[in-house]
Amino acid sequence: MLKPAGLFLRGAEHCLPLTRHVPFMLQRLALEKSLNRLFAEPLADGAFDILRGCWLRLQVRDLGLSWYLTCTDSGLQIAERALAQVSISGNWGDFLLLASRKEDPDTLFFRRRLVIEGDTDLGLAVKNLLDSLDPDELPAWLWRALQQLGEAQLLRSAS
Repeated sequence: MLKPAGLFLRGAEHCLPLTRHVPFMLQRLALEKSLNRLFAEPLADGAFDILRGCWLRLQVRDLGLSWYLTCTDSGLQIAERALAQVSISGNWGDFLLLASRKEDPDTLFFRRRLVIEGDTDLGLAVKNLLDSLDPDELPAWLWRALQQLGEAQLLRSAS
């Protein structure tokens, strides 16, 4: 019998590909509000300053989604297109493993499940930044959900 997180992942396999049809303006609004709220403290501390004046492309290959991310005085901003200095790409399940810390980032990159292209120094700085973020600063419910979903994804990818 599947646990709730496993059921959620099964449903997500069918629903997540539909997100590519969501108008970009809605994606941008949701992502900017969420990211700026979740990372308010690291943003205030200057942790994301490595992205000032440059663009990071995040590409979720299996969903056909990509966003361009930069840091400005008003926080993290998302664009539909930009001249990216670095790109990080992978499948949504691998990004979930990264976010939930169920898989070591270096392992994901070494196995080419997540790929950095372009300015690799900037890409590694972004990877290190993400690795240094304290999950205890996330809302407790979100961290628990990420942990459960990451565990279910790890079990799925092992089978």
